[in-house]
Amino acid sequence: MSRIDYSVWDHIEVSDDEDDTHPNIDTPSLFRWRHQARVERMEEFQKMTEDLSKGLSECRRKLAETQKKVKELSISTTDDAKAELSKTQAEEKKLKKEEREWEKKLDKHRQEEKRMPWNVDTLSKEGFSKSVVNVKPDNVEETEEEKEQKHKTFVEKYEKQIKHFGMLRRWDDSQKYLSDNPDLVCEETANYLVIMCIDLEVEEKKALMEQVAHQTIVMQFILELAKSLKMDPRGCFRQFFAKIKTSDQQYQDAFNDELESFKERVRGRAKIRIEKAMKEYEEEERQKRLGPGGLDPVDVYESLPIEMQKCFDDKDIQMLQDVISKMDPTEAKAHMKRCIESGLWVPNSRTDDVDEKGEDGIYEEVKQELEQTKIE
Repeated sequence: MSRIDYSVWDHIEVSDDEDDTHPNIDTPSLFRWRHQARVERMEEFQKMTEDLSKGLSECRRKLAETQKKVKELSISTTDDAKAELSKTQAEEKKLKKEEREWEKKLDKHRQEEKRMPWNVDTLSKEGFSKSVVNVKPDNVEETEEEKEQKHKTFVEKYEKQIKHFGMLRRWDDSQKYLSDNPDLVCEETANYLVIMCIDLEVEEKKALMEQVAHQTIVMQFILELAKSLKMDPRGCFRQFFAKIKTSDQQYQDAFNDELESFKERVRGRAKIRIEKAMKEYEEEERQKRLGPGGLDPVDVYESLPIEMQKCFDDKDIQMLQDVISKMDPTEAKAHMKRCIESGLWVPNSRTDDVDEKGEDGIYEEVKQELEQTKIE
């Protein structure tokens, strides 16, 4: 009498809900984490399969092109063609070797797939499914321009309503307002609220920012729930409010943790925006104060020796003449040229053209000006 071989069941992975767990362990969460880990392993394995198949296809494509080139070069009788033929044949040999290696890798990977244990996700395949009301269809990927135009059009139409929703606080008020304005339950509203939070933080309206941040996370939680249920967000926002009002402390904590994290991100983005605005303002101011030679007088002043800085601080021409006379002429010329180009020193009409006179000419005329000032 033949015996039944039960060994096949050794390769079936235990279901997520079959193990007994300790009373202190959150069993539903454990099952979700376990299932998620298995799904991630399967996705990673599938990605490896796709990468190997893609690598083999690319190698075969290159090999086909090389073989075609070999045939074309074989017809030609020129010396250059013969040299190129030898090189192409070597490339063909290399690609054939790579093709064999890719095939081995893919074959080994498929063998590993056969040895993988079955689980609840692979034991059976869906025979057929039926669409029901509120199931969100797969969207065609939009371009950045289309997304931007869609957001702009939506905001122009619903900006007043979005701002009103952002100022609500009580769960019941938010639910009722979304019931009256279901079109607000979408990604565009969430994006607008995020920008609104950053604007309020920049304006240092911190209490208002925290208020709108709360509503932003409400909208984001609704959108995430819709994704997990594969539903249109407008059809499941009531489920979110029912859950948040009656859920356990764990769900409330998750919401509050995300809210605090979001507020920190808003503060960070606002800080970056403020720093950027300050840099732009400083650059505008710097451009305004550039001298006739395009140099910043602040930068030039800070690069001067301390003795020369003191001369400009005290506006003491006699002191400046003494300092220049004691300096190395080459160094003095360079400093005075930069002073003129930055506007720290404004020469008379005889020394207007800095580039034509050069450092020597400038230096001599500055000395003359200082001498004349001393005499006067």
